[in-house]
Amino acid sequence: MAVILENRDLGDSMFLMITDHGVDSAPGQFYMVRGWDKYPLLSRPISIFDSDGKTTKFLYRVVGEGTDLLSKLKPGDEVQLQGPYGNGFPEIKGNRIALVGGGIGTAPLYLAAKEIKRKNPEKELVLYLGFENSSHAQELFEDIEADARFKIGGYITDIIDFKSHDAVLTCGPEAMMKAVFHEAKDICGEIYVSMEKRMACGVGACLGCTCETKAGNRRTCKDGPVFEGSEVFFE
Repeated sequence: MAVILENRDLGDSMFLMITDHGVDSAPGQFYMVRGWDKYPLLSRPISIFDSDGKTTKFLYRVVGEGTDLLSKLKPGDEVQLQGPYGNGFPEIKGNRIALVGGGIGTAPLYLAAKEIKRKNPEKELVLYLGFENSSHAQELFEDIEADARFKIGGYITDIIDFKSHDAVLTCGPEAMMKAVFHEAKDICGEIYVSMEKRMACGVGACLGCTCETKAGNRRTCKDGPVFEGSEVFFE
């Protein structure tokens, strides 16, 4: 169990939950999060927004019963965290990296950008973050040593010049990531996508989050959620 230190309403149904969970995690990993007793039956998979060895932070959106219950928790309340699970973003060789996020898919890109800069301060990072509506979630990305560019509504790809980048990390709606992949595939040498699927167990046992890949069906929670773009958006 972890204790909630803050559960801040950012507007547009988005919340930042800060817990005292001090376990290190990799960018792109997730936890199965539960803040209730018996119902709903399943915990909710939530990407790690930030992890510093002392706290673990989650940026999430209220979309159903589980996340609605999470949004009502207060500082001092306990939340069950199982994880961290999954394979996160790998070490990136490129020096000019685009991190492209849509909606709540922006969440894992914060830790990804922070860790890339910590290990390789010379790398050039541009965050392209798309949201349906304005909220205080945008402000969370202002302290990263990167050029953060926001788009409210429309298509995030409209503001990206892929020729300015040699690597892409992306997370968000599958249609958005597919568009990013197809625009970048002949330009950028490295493209990694973080797939969003409904996950019941988080450890690959239930097979409920399989996705089609070149190698056949693979479990998003266990084999992913991060895959090479060409592995999942193959033609």
